[in-house]
Amino acid sequence: MTRQLVSAADEERLLKGTTTIGLVLKDGVVLATERRATAGTLIANKQTTKVFKVDQNIGITIAGMVGDAQVLARYLRAEVALYRLRRNGPVGVEGAATLLANILSGSRFYPYYAWLIVGGVDGKGGHVFSVDPAGGCIEDKYCSIGSGSTFVYGLLEEAYSRDLSTSDGVDLALRGLTVAMKRDSASGDGYLVHTITPKEYRELSDDEINKRLKALKIPLPPPLP
Repeated sequence: MTRQLVSAADEERLLKGTTTIGLVLKDGVVLATERRATAGTLIANKQTTKVFKVDQNIGITIAGMVGDAQVLARYLRAEVALYRLRRNGPVGVEGAATLLANILSGSRFYPYYAWLIVGGVDGKGGHVFSVDPAGGCIEDKYCSIGSGSTFVYGLLEEAYSRDLSTSDGVDLALRGLTVAMKRDSASGDGYLVHTITPKEYRELSDDEINKRLKALKIPLPPPLP
């Protein structure tokens, strides 16, 4: 299927088959996703990476067409690296999100079917931005994208607080993804979680995530064959 032949209904489906989360906490940012990739009703892959490190202080989550989203992630990573070389310092989170939005808004005749969350920490604190396929760029304290986001927002509206620590935010994100995976058939097969603080960028290991799931009394995802 080429981008030119994608109908409006297909575009809606392509942009929603996932669950991604971005949270701003008192001491950093949490980005989290599940791991299922779907093609219609087919589970196409159970080990999909949907969150990427862009720089030492910035990460992104992706939803939509895998190829489009991965290309945008590579573009942003390259541009941020060039900025660091030229300016001898990191780009701000808003600057990275605006750059990504400009790429999307400038591609109206050959659009990218992808919706991303840009999150990170800079001199102004923690930030998460929702960047939509048309180039809209909106900052919020928390956001969720994808077909499971409705269920996630139900939890976040009740449980989120800016006073939560990054550790508490990881647990909240895991709970949100679990709720989504219980009701959304396009979400499942495990968890990916990244934390960003002024001190470091960390990708939590499977062992770390499983320990937290056990403490939260959440069933562990089945092991892959």
